[in-house]
Amino acid sequence: MSSQSAPIRVLCVGAGHMGRSHALAYHRLPGFEICGIVTRSKDSRAKLNAELGGGHAEFSDFHAALIEARPDAVSISSYPDTHAEYTIAALEAGCHVFVEKPLAASVAEAELIVAKAKASNRKVVIGYILRHHPAWIQFIRTVQTLGKPLVMRMNLNQQSSGETWKTHQALLQSCSPVVDCGVHYVDVMCQMTGSRPVRVSGIGARLTEDMPAGQINYGQLQVSFADGSVGWYEAGWGPMMSEEAFFVKDVIGPKGCVSIVAGKASEAGNSADVDSHSAAQALKVHHAALGPDGRFLRPDEVVPTDADPGHDGLCEREQIYFEKAIRENLDLTSHLDDAVNSMRIVAAADQSFREGRSINL
Repeated sequence: MSSQSAPIRVLCVGAGHMGRSHALAYHRLPGFEICGIVTRSKDSRAKLNAELGGGHAEFSDFHAALIEARPDAVSISSYPDTHAEYTIAALEAGCHVFVEKPLAASVAEAELIVAKAKASNRKVVIGYILRHHPAWIQFIRTVQTLGKPLVMRMNLNQQSSGETWKTHQALLQSCSPVVDCGVHYVDVMCQMTGSRPVRVSGIGARLTEDMPAGQINYGQLQVSFADGSVGWYEAGWGPMMSEEAFFVKDVIGPKGCVSIVAGKASEAGNSADVDSHSAAQALKVHHAALGPDGRFLRPDEVVPTDADPGHDGLCEREQIYFEKAIRENLDLTSHLDDAVNSMRIVAAADQSFREGRSINL
């Protein structure tokens, strides 16, 4: 950047749900200036360009765009199997990087990215959107009052058809749902426990032949922590998935339990709606303490959440943080280490399913 106050020139890679939302955030924020849009599809980048008011350079090849656009930063929202290649190339070109989750397609690639980020003294921020959600921050904080150990129960299943199923099929070329989505929720579990994951088990199922050979579109992981806490996460994609109980976010501890009440998401019955994935209208808090008569001392509480910004609003919060990391030279060591840690857990779940055994971490 020419000066600390000059806009950060950002190259936007990808125009799907996440790529579009991040590009809209850059367009709205005065601290950024979009210097190019990269997609394989001419139609998708033209459509996004028009939505952004037009006039942005368009590219079909990432590496050519990196040379020609000469960005200060790169925003990567392409498929996971491109994340390592694109992120490392951007870092080598002297760019800061925002990269969508999962950080890479494998733990080894994720570790390579982290090493390159530290060596190049560039900022890499990973799209862990729930870390920027006021209601989820409140959820984690409330869970931390329940005592130890914790039992954490979470899922996000998506019944998809049409273009959404096509997107899921394309994602399945890179990784399973429990890997792609699971990094969010095991990251939340790690924040809740503050403890080291020690063992992972996984199961999976191939519910359709309409996807790559050897891949599964349903999975569940179980993770055990050093403090005795345990958690499970479930994810499935496809036209066969159930709309019932697709959104479970529930944590139990010795002192009671806390659940996210996502009324709008559940009532809508549309698990493919990206806005429902982080929805949180309130927390339901149950207190386990009993009185002398053996009855509960306190009734359950429904606590309004701090805010529910919606998907585009959350992406904007992520980009505000990205700008802050660049301009204030934030230390992102723990952010990067946490991303590799969550990658290690979901990769172990995939390995566990394929090898038929639990994996010790």
